[in-house]
Amino acid sequence: MLATKLSRPLLNFSVKALNFKDPGNVFRPMQRFSFPLLSPCGSRSYANEVDQIGSRAVLITGCDSGFGFALAKHLHDKGFIIYAGCLQKDKGEGGSKELDAMKSDRMRTVQLNVCDSKEMDRAVEHVQNSLEDPEKGLWGLVNNAGISTFGEVEFTSMDTYMEVAEVNLWGTVRTTKAFLPLIRRSKGRVVNISSMMGRMGSPARSPYCITKFGVEAFSDCLRYEMQPQGVMVSIVEPGNFIAGTNLYSPERIKAIADKMWDELPEIVRKDYGRKYFDEQVSKMESYCNSGSRDTSPVIESVAHALTATAPYTRYHPMDYYWWLRMQIMTHMPAAIADRLYVY
Repeated sequence: MLATKLSRPLLNFSVKALNFKDPGNVFRPMQRFSFPLLSPCGSRSYANEVDQIGSRAVLITGCDSGFGFALAKHLHDKGFIIYAGCLQKDKGEGGSKELDAMKSDRMRTVQLNVCDSKEMDRAVEHVQNSLEDPEKGLWGLVNNAGISTFGEVEFTSMDTYMEVAEVNLWGTVRTTKAFLPLIRRSKGRVVNISSMMGRMGSPARSPYCITKFGVEAFSDCLRYEMQPQGVMVSIVEPGNFIAGTNLYSPERIKAIADKMWDELPEIVRKDYGRKYFDEQVSKMESYCNSGSRDTSPVIESVAHALTATAPYTRYHPMDYYWWLRMQIMTHMPAAIADRLYVY
């Protein structure tokens, strides 16, 4: 029976039409696809939502741009009280400027660097003191803040590995631990933004993959521990939305590549050569150009996790190419999956 259920989503695929190794720059319509938990029409059901949304507060990290900024506005529109954590609020830059300009008593920006424990403590104190009833706690925490980079293992410095992990992984752990007492009081929700690359590795993305695999493990352990407390933990695993989040521009890719090459040990430069290095950078540029600009599937996944009476454990907002690739790479023997997608 399980094998039958798993095979059904694959019936409509034409193997000849799939380019397994590289999606290239071909645009594929984004599907709101969260296998296997969709209604027959392919959209999520909001028939059973939590009540009193207007009195519930949600903290979102990383609201300067991208998913976080869009989430803050979307959840505000749904009626939530929003605490939008912004790295650049103190400078009056980034998303905080536009969010503050809304002049809504339900949109509250907070200076928050997820790598700074003292700043985290101040944010917790601010949120707790400004809640209408602190004893009822904070309904939702969305760990969205994150950074990304690229580079093969021999091209990537230890400082880069540590920098990405400090934000993506330890920032998620730090923020969750800080706000969990408030979440427990409300028997609320924790939503962690992971990635499809938290489920499958990829050449030249090891710093990012490591942190997202860690977020997956942390989220699973937290879910087990919080279930007796009445707190629900969901993981959102977006596909390729680089084009929609402004994580990379041609200028940023060039700047990262130039710095990486300049800092390479001489033996690595000599063994690989500049031609090979430039080819890998070009592959990253092509990957960035292939991403979806429509981030609404991710935003809707988070909204569902916060509002549904029975939220999903995992959400997969991605197009069919990436969904199929993730299923093959996580369920089939590595020798087969590697041959299909890597070698």
